Amino acid sequence: MSLLNQLFNRGVFGAKCKTCLSLAISRIKLLQNKRDLQLKQMRKEIAQFLQAGQDPIARIRVEHVIREQNIWAAYEILELFCEFVLARVPILESQKECPSELREAVASIIFAAPRCSDVPDLLQIKNLFLAKYGKEFVIAATELRPDSGVNRAIIEKLSVSAPSGEIRLKVLKEIAKEYGVEWDSSSTEAEFSKKHEDLLAGSKQVCAEAAVLHAPTKQVPIKSSPSNGENSVLLIYANQASQQQHAPSPVGNMTFLTNSEIESSADNCTAGLVSDIKTETTSRSSDVLERARAAIASAERATAAARAAAELVNVKFGSVKLEGASS
Repeated sequence: MSLLNQLFNRGVFGAKCKTCLSLAISRIKLLQNKRDLQLKQMRKEIAQFLQAGQDPIARIRVEHVIREQNIWAAYEILELFCEFVLARVPILESQKECPSELREAVASIIFAAPRCSDVPDLLQIKNLFLAKYGKEFVIAATELRPDSGVNRAIIEKLSVSAPSGEIRLKVLKEIAKEYGVEWDSSSTEAEFSKKHEDLLAGSKQVCAEAAVLHAPTKQVPIKSSPSNGENSVLLIYANQASQQQHAPSPVGNMTFLTNSEIESSADNCTAGLVSDIKTETTSRSSDVLERARAAIASAERATAAARAAAELVNVKFGSVKLEGASS
């Protein structure tokens, strides 16, 4: 029973393969004739642009002409491969693996099938080869794996990459010569030889500027002289002492800070400053550590000045209170 199934499947594969190959050959010939007329019209239009001095438009249009010419050449190669496989379908039926002499033609048809949407018959042929030779064989040809056997000219003609400047210039000169146009190609040669700037450089530059803007800035402590620190601390504590007086009498209801309170507040301030500086200096480099030590020293000097200012303020207010009591 299995032998009958194999014979039946061989006959089905051969019949379907012959039908699809014949339809593909006929369709490719029709498409070649159609593209031939389109190419002639497009080349004539480019010659008119060159004669009118509209070189930029001609440089754009010639890319489409080159692409159509490549597809036309690929169809011509595919037509030969299809005819080659069609004549050897009995060999494909009789062997389980793809014969080495037919591997290039079969792999090229499989590779071109999804890239030639104008010839849907090639997709049907690809599916027949998929059912006969397996998924790995088809994937190897589609993805151009090593030893896939795909024809190099087919790969180049069906490539989606833009043509080089030399090829475009060559085709433009051929068109100008074909239609007898006196065309000065110096400006086009200069344009094709020019190295255009990378469009991604702008975004990279913007990202770099943004990174610089958002980079953390180092907080450098302000180094002030001891005299300036003492004067500022004196002013601060004098303002605090004046703000604590709410009674109308300048002497009677005045509150004073004891030395222990002043020292504790100053010590807390210094301790907070030292702790903040120490937490920041753990993630900084050695130069920042030196600056932090200098800031701690200046803070200690400011604390000493604050204590002296507090004692001075208490002495002054005590003498004023005694004078008011005696009067």
